Amino acid sequence: MNSSLILSNILNPPVLFFFLGMLAIFLKSDLEIPQPLPKLFSLYLLLAIGFKGGYELEESGINPQVALTLIAAILMACVVPVYSFFVLKIKLDAYNAAAIAATYGSISAVTFITAQSFLKILNVTSDGYMVAALALMESPAIIVGIVLVRVFGQNKENGEFSWNEVLREAFLNGSVFLLVGSVIIGILTGHKGWEKLQPFTQEIFYGVLAFFLLDMGMVAARRIKDLRKTGSFLIAFSVFMPVANAILGIIIAKIIGIPQGNALLFAVLCASASYIAVPAAMRMTVPEANPSLYVSMALALTFPFNIIIGIPLYMNIIKIMGV
Repeated sequence: MNSSLILSNILNPPVLFFFLGMLAIFLKSDLEIPQPLPKLFSLYLLLAIGFKGGYELEESGINPQVALTLIAAILMACVVPVYSFFVLKIKLDAYNAAAIAATYGSISAVTFITAQSFLKILNVTSDGYMVAALALMESPAIIVGIVLVRVFGQNKENGEFSWNEVLREAFLNGSVFLLVGSVIIGILTGHKGWEKLQPFTQEIFYGVLAFFLLDMGMVAARRIKDLRKTGSFLIAFSVFMPVANAILGIIIAKIIGIPQGNALLFAVLCASASYIAVPAAMRMTVPEANPSLYVSMALALTFPFNIIIGIPLYMNIIKIMGV
């Protein structure tokens, strides 16, 4: 792999702030971000990326390429949890396997944003409709995870189970709702709306992302100790499954003719793991699963792996495959 790709990604300011956050915990600094702010940063990033994606989708319109990409995104969000589940079942019970599989079938919006930043450094273009793919990939994995629990779990006849609650959490989860709503608002308001909100959604975007990744670095460093509970099998899964998912995503991108920048974003969506929406849903719907497993795997291993090594690795694979 081209080492210059890794270096250019690591020297991206938001990524460096992620390292700074980890370093603060390792060195036992008293650096702290007041707790309401990380939530606000997360909401801002979802609003900004969703609104921009909706605007660009309105500008480009729905053509066969866009439709194929969105269908492929939904397909991957449904398929990844299924084969991940059967891999995880080698060592885990159905509840933990389903919760982790759903986590890896869903996406990380911040990993996606970091990949967009990486493309800008390389001067590689990408299309705003990829944000629609991001929005569509969040919920299906939750549904598939619950179905897997119902089919393979021991307590199949649990009378307290409510599909209404599952569907509500999958589609009306705060992050999913804000992202999808922002995309729709971007489509409805178009260029006029973009002109009005551009100073807010663009000018301060990377500053907020840097603050968010600073906090994420601190959270990830605190979660590293939880990895002792996962064992070597799950640690290996946290690294190798994202790579396998990304390669599958790149193959699909090549088949349907997605251009290089979009192919990287699609690969990153396939490779990332949710550490916000899916864990919240799994805690409610699969209480038998251990949250310290799927949260620590996604946040302390897969997330930093993707933003440091994964993104440039996937770009290198894309170039080798001639996408």
